[in-house]
Amino acid sequence: MINPLLIQKYNRPVPRYTSYPTVPFWNENINEEEWVSVFQNRFNEENHRNGLSLYIHLPFCESLCTYCGCNKKITKNHSVEEEYLNVLEKEWLLYRNKMKQVPVIRELHLGGGTPTFFSPANLERLTNFIISRSVLHPHHEFSIEGHPNNTTPEHLKALWSAGFRRISYGVQDMDPVVQKAINRIQPFENVRKATEDARAIGFKSVNFDLIYGLPFQNLESIETTINQIIPLKPDRIAFYSYAHVPWTSKAQRLFDETNLPSPEEKLGLYLTGKNLLMKAGYADIGMDHFALPHDDLHIAWKSGKLHRNFMGYTTLQTDILLGLGVSAISDTGNAYAQNEKTLHDYYAAINSGNIAVIKGYFLDNIDVDFKNYILDISCRGKTAFKKKHKSLLDEFVFPALKELKQDDLIDISNDGLLLTEQGHYFIRNICSAFDLYLHKRKSEKVIFSKSI
Repeated sequence: MINPLLIQKYNRPVPRYTSYPTVPFWNENINEEEWVSVFQNRFNEENHRNGLSLYIHLPFCESLCTYCGCNKKITKNHSVEEEYLNVLEKEWLLYRNKMKQVPVIRELHLGGGTPTFFSPANLERLTNFIISRSVLHPHHEFSIEGHPNNTTPEHLKALWSAGFRRISYGVQDMDPVVQKAINRIQPFENVRKATEDARAIGFKSVNFDLIYGLPFQNLESIETTINQIIPLKPDRIAFYSYAHVPWTSKAQRLFDETNLPSPEEKLGLYLTGKNLLMKAGYADIGMDHFALPHDDLHIAWKSGKLHRNFMGYTTLQTDILLGLGVSAISDTGNAYAQNEKTLHDYYAAINSGNIAVIKGYFLDNIDVDFKNYILDISCRGKTAFKKKHKSLLDEFVFPALKELKQDDLIDISNDGLLLTEQGHYFIRNICSAFDLYLHKRKSEKVIFSKSI
């Protein structure tokens, strides 16, 4: 049982740590030439060692899910597919022309928005355009996010033919009252059919995204949702905390906040869901993620090889993630870059022959080391201190760790730290102890979602 006083104490705004430094601390006007130079150098070093991860953002959705904080464009006009693909192909060629070697594709992920907004033929076109100018790593992995309401057998057949073997469905919640509140009506039959169709066609891994903390959710509705989806046996489940950030996601202003569960109720929803999943054979592998023992994510967790980036937890530790599409983010290990956030600006940049980056950050050696501390904690539940950081650890980190130790969230020694069972629920807070930017800029107004 978690001490309710700890819930009150640690339910404060902290990052989700898909990057370090986190996005609010990035520079608003990144130098395009410097970014290209860093990308080229890292690509030349790493391409044939581990290969390249590609994230492609497909932003279109037919309807607005009011909980969603993603970069999306709402339209029922499917003629937008052609223009967007044309520009994506131009962007890939811009990067391809910067590469002195043929890229080795290790990982490809299509995210959104709703990638299955695009027709099966257009998804196949996009994938073939990328891989026809590349070499596929012997152990490559292609994945896509799909909507249960519009992912057809034709989508799945085209994707399987193009090399996709993993699909993630946004299920969120099965309660009709909750679905109405978040404007995402999807009958269970649609979820069941989309899952069975994927498996019948040959997909080896099906993930469900679920969210706790949505309006009108309660213990009964969470139990119903979990008990409905368990018989479908999704290989992975991402059980996310709803991030209420109406200052950045205007659609969330449609919620009456009195209909949101309290922090104590929200944690109860998570614990109820977690217990049901564990009883069904799922392992809790990290920050809001669960997997069955046969799944690659579970195997990577057990072997200590789990990795985390902007796509969440992954089994592949590539050193370069290249993001294509509006608002997409790239990560070379020592630099981040984000594309223009509006279609107009993204189209204008690419059509002018420019890389569309607008925001980013170049990491120094200290940034890289502290990034690794945070990755260790979020992926392995432990980290080892480096003596060369003694002054920074003494000034900024150890005071925060002392408090975490007093609250029995970590065990700490001179060499490093290990999360306790209770500390597992406060991973974001523990990671934040190593966030030098939060420590040094406490007076600035940087707003994140709350940790619980």
